[in-house]
Amino acid sequence: VQLQASGGGLVQAGGSLRLSCAAAARTFSYYIIAWFRQAPGKEREFVEAITRSSGTIYYADSAKGRFTMSRDNAKNTVYLQMNNLKPEDTAVYYCAASSKAVVTTTPEMYDYWGRGTLVTVSS
Repeated sequence: VQLQASGGGLVQAGGSLRLSCAAAARTFSYYIIAWFRQAPGKEREFVEAITRSSGTIYYADSAKGRFTMSRDNAKNTVYLQMNNLKPEDTAVYYCAASSKAVVTTTPEMYDYWGRGTLVTVSS
């Protein structure tokens, strides 16, 4: 599965961005999709994940109430709507796909990764 993240950019604190993750795969709907982020000098961290049917979304504490995922299996695309952005949200954001049966927050459990997209939030 080839994944391509886009939509990053520079935004002021309190602003919003919508990231997209497009997949080149007919089997896109078979995968759990997650967003991770990595800030300079820090480890990659889980942000959110969405199940195959979009029935359940898993959030990191940092994303609750501000970020939300959605997926359009017909378009092979997942979205991350980020509102009320903070400077500490500055990072490269990656989307990843997992064929595992359950959602995991561990990066090593994801099978496919896209190139990241940089989000910079100014104060």
